[in-house]
Amino acid sequence: MSLKEFSYNVTGHAATQLRHLTIRQLRSLAALSAKGSVTAASSHLGLTQPAVTQQLRQLQDLAGLPLVQRTGDGMLLTEAGKEVLALAERVEAAIMDCQGSLDLLAGRTGGTVQLGAVSTAKYFVPHAIAAFSKRYPKIEIKLTIGNREEIREAMHGYDLDFAVMGRPPADVTVDVRQLGRNPHIIVARKGHWLEKDSGLNLTDLVHETFLTREPGSGTRTLMEGMFQKSDLEPIIGMEMSSNETIKQAVIAGLGIAFISAHTVAHELAEGRLIVLDVAGLPIVRQWYVIRRSDKVLLPPAQAMFDFLGSEGSNYLPEVPELGGR
Repeated sequence: MSLKEFSYNVTGHAATQLRHLTIRQLRSLAALSAKGSVTAASSHLGLTQPAVTQQLRQLQDLAGLPLVQRTGDGMLLTEAGKEVLALAERVEAAIMDCQGSLDLLAGRTGGTVQLGAVSTAKYFVPHAIAAFSKRYPKIEIKLTIGNREEIREAMHGYDLDFAVMGRPPADVTVDVRQLGRNPHIIVARKGHWLEKDSGLNLTDLVHETFLTREPGSGTRTLMEGMFQKSDLEPIIGMEMSSNETIKQAVIAGLGIAFISAHTVAHELAEGRLIVLDVAGLPIVRQWYVIRRSDKVLLPPAQAMFDFLGSEGSNYLPEVPELGGR
């Protein structure tokens, strides 16, 4: 397929023609964006290549602007194409919301909530879900776990009803409910040579090996910012995508870790990990429940959003080892 097949006509009333677009046209554009070629898009949609080409050509004529362009990496969307793709995502989300409403009205379901959470939040979010499910047993909860970047990217779309995370994304307009405090500490294995020292400074830790999350993690970003403020650079021993792996590596003596206290509450209580007494710690951030401002929540999702905003703090882990710090 050549670019000529995607020629477009600009007319005085082209901008008003988008009201005549179809779901098939939007889905063809979304498939082309995801798959990179008309061949792959047609296979994904179960349609012939000429059918997909026709849908794209008609959509482009309605838009009055070129929506796609051929590059060495395949067919890519223009800026206009990206705007129309965003419309497609909103339409698909609205269809899912409507289906959910119809299922509720028909008594087929209590509704579904699409909840996202950063990986650090998995230590308390399931407990909050369990409490909510006891109150609303017919509502189905679908939980997506990812690091901060993954959840931030998910918030750009409309698949998630809302998410539990720390610092809200700056590039999405959101509504926020504060959930509770999220203290960050530095932990070491029991018996570490600095265990009994008090009033440590970051300079006392520059020769220690830090075990840390991958770039893109909120905890990693917070740790790097902490050291940069002191013009110091930590020694990174290993990068891990799992807090569980970090905890086990610290217990094994492979290094120390800057981590959310909520992820190590059990290990601190059991004495397998200890908190190093470092000046300026804990760094306390907040947990938030966040949703896109333009995301319309159905009653089940709104009920859970309100529940987490008002009662979510009850399910945050206790961290006894922090004491009065």
